[in-house]
Amino acid sequence: MIRRGKLVRDNIPEIIRSEGRSPVIHIADDGEFFTKLLDKLREEALEACLAGDDQSLKNELIDIAEIVNAICEFKKFDLNELEQLMAEKAKKRGRFGKRIILEQFV
Repeated sequence: MIRRGKLVRDNIPEIIRSEGRSPVIHIADDGEFFTKLLDKLREEALEACLAGDDQSLKNELIDIAEIVNAICEFKKFDLNELEQLMAEKAKKRGRFGKRIILEQFV
């Protein structure tokens, strides 16, 4: 049983029906949809943090990528523009490849 009001992938209701069960669903309006996308992003990020093995982590990262794509589509963000902005930010501030941990600064 899933919790009430959870955003699910498009095919989940049909999968539930194929198991002989009856899903109760509604279609979110724009405000609810965006809120549920952000909730889902938090949920999947937490699950990624708690993943016990590489395969579980990969599955959670797939879900996170799908949610990011859905947010970009909803907001009409151009993925190519985001990649360009990401590259510009990386050029200015770097990436995370050097594994630097900032303990403090004065």
